[in-house]
Amino acid sequence: MAHTFEELVGMQRAADDAHARVEALRERFGPPTAHEWTQAQTDTYETAWRAWRDLARDVQAAVTEWAKGEGKSRGEVEADVKRAVRHAGPGTGDGEA
Repeated sequence: MAHTFEELVGMQRAADDAHARVEALRERFGPPTAHEWTQAQTDTYETAWRAWRDLARDVQAAVTEWAKGEGKSRGEVEADVKRAVRHAGPGTGDGEA
């Protein structure tokens, strides 16, 4: 679990990056109902989707734990983390809200 606010921001950034990868694959492969994906496409998409799901789950748990430890609401911490990710920009290591 995250020990610092910066770690929460890093976790959120990783989850956002994983989500962007899933969206890019959907765009590149097209809807699976429009044409059948190859097994390689299916495997690639499912792996990316699982990575996103797992990272999102982990960041949610870490935010909940952090909020509890700080005596803040979970929603407040989540908003602070997302704001820090947005303001820090992609690929930067700073972002304390």
